[in-house]
Amino acid sequence: MNKPGKRVVKSKASEKRTSIAIRNLYPEIAGGRYPVKRETDRPLAVTVDIRGLARGQVRLLYRMSKPETTRWSSVLMKRTGEIGFRGEITLPAAGIYQYTVEVRVPGRRPVRYGRDLEVYVEPPRARFAAWYELFPRSQGKVKGRHGTFRDTERRLPEIRRMGFNVIYLPPIHPIGKTNRKGKNNRLTARPGEPGVPWSVGDETGGHTAIHPELGTIADFRRFVRAAKRAGFGIALDFTSNCSPDHPWVKEHPGWFFYNPDGTIRYAENPPKKYEDVCPLNFFPEEREAMWEEVKNIFLFWAANGVGTFRVDNPHTKPDEFWEWLIREVKQVHPETVFLAEAFTDYDKLENLARAGFSQSYSYFTWRNGKNELIEYFLKLTGTYLKEFLRVNCFVNTPDILSEILQKGGKPAFKQRISLAATISPLYGMYSGYELLENAPLVAGKETYLDSEKYQIKVRNWNKPGNIKGYIAKLNRIRGQNPALQYYDNLRFFSSTDDAILFYGKVSPDGKNRILTAINLDPFAPHTGRVTIPVELFGISSDEKYPVRELITGKRTAWRGREQYVTLDPGKNPAAIWRI
Repeated sequence: MNKPGKRVVKSKASEKRTSIAIRNLYPEIAGGRYPVKRETDRPLAVTVDIRGLARGQVRLLYRMSKPETTRWSSVLMKRTGEIGFRGEITLPAAGIYQYTVEVRVPGRRPVRYGRDLEVYVEPPRARFAAWYELFPRSQGKVKGRHGTFRDTERRLPEIRRMGFNVIYLPPIHPIGKTNRKGKNNRLTARPGEPGVPWSVGDETGGHTAIHPELGTIADFRRFVRAAKRAGFGIALDFTSNCSPDHPWVKEHPGWFFYNPDGTIRYAENPPKKYEDVCPLNFFPEEREAMWEEVKNIFLFWAANGVGTFRVDNPHTKPDEFWEWLIREVKQVHPETVFLAEAFTDYDKLENLARAGFSQSYSYFTWRNGKNELIEYFLKLTGTYLKEFLRVNCFVNTPDILSEILQKGGKPAFKQRISLAATISPLYGMYSGYELLENAPLVAGKETYLDSEKYQIKVRNWNKPGNIKGYIAKLNRIRGQNPALQYYDNLRFFSSTDDAILFYGKVSPDGKNRILTAINLDPFAPHTGRVTIPVELFGISSDEKYPVRELITGKRTAWRGREQYVTLDPGKNPAAIWRI
């Protein structure tokens, strides 16, 4: 079997005899070095140029990338021009596949493209999902009392009513006591303070153990079953950081870094310092054993019902490790989805996606202006990046309370989630957003006051003024309109007002057509003239056509390409029309 990126050796005589050149095969990432990505419900379309072909067939070949799979399946590619050909395959089972192109001329040996390329085929939730992040320890009803998986299970119906379909759990493991952080990141914890979940491990266990106050592994399995019955997938946070009390510190001291005085080194992600966690050394003398041990963590939780992993700070670890690990896990659990929590430089984010991460956090959190949003998403969805990089637009995280949310109040909360839910099929929300929590620890900084990272919080989930109903409506719109469930169908259209962003999406079959306008200014109403791309919808420039605004339910009729739109952020900062 030819490995991805390895050329098939052909004799010069064979090349001269066939006089056939296979060029410009697409998609191909870095000469076949990295896989492209698709989902089981989305075809892989391949195009190629064939020179020197007077008669014969061009076939798109594909097969599962397994040692026991040696036979290729194929489909006939259709001519699209003088030298162009196009073929399409749907791969309904998740897994790693190979594909290539072969030219068959009667009476001659087939001519194969010089590389066998790869595609990671993943479940649809790798492309379309709404994530809800919560801390299980904060799902109880009694102030100061540690929540459990049973408490979290009782919240599932309410979260489902809001329309989310992925429950994301921060680490659920035992929390270290050495250098435990206190409330609001105080360097010393007071008695009874629970510590930070990302400080994994104590004398009761490490990454495959469960915090005893949350419950047992049996309780976790029960929670997973209840979540799946309610329509949720489970995403679990993986952090490679260990508390100084983690069993590995004693069992495998060579897996960590040390200061000149011999003390174990704590983690840093400048300007942040994490005195309560110790980073793993991914290149110790026992590298193979250490990598296998980390892989076994993923396999353990996958065997216990976890289908998605959010990976903490992957950009501070070697790309080659992730490339190896993701491939290893997918060979056992092919439907596993990986999210890279990589708020880092763009090249590093792109490298992680190449290495195999299904999704990534992005700079969406800090993109608020019209031009910067257009520029950013055109790059993500309109270039070769769409073949392997999917961004998950989180509106907030336990670490990030953006300035616009701090200052813009309810209009900003509604605006940002409307934008996230319609501009990308993937978005996420950290709990408390629906209650408009926006008090910073320090004005102008992104840290929450009384952050849930350091303490247990008990909330009134029906607090007056919440936007649960608005969020539920957005998610219902997403579920009912296939156009909003795809990533690379985003198109931006003209708006005369600098605060009104106007864009649209059309489903692959062309039947579902959605236009969205967002007022990016949370402080004032704006009116602008928007240009409707009627030619894309098969509508003539003077034709009257029905339109329904999906947030309000209002029906109307438009004529022509130009319409005036007024958006008041105090009422509805967004309008979503189905044409």
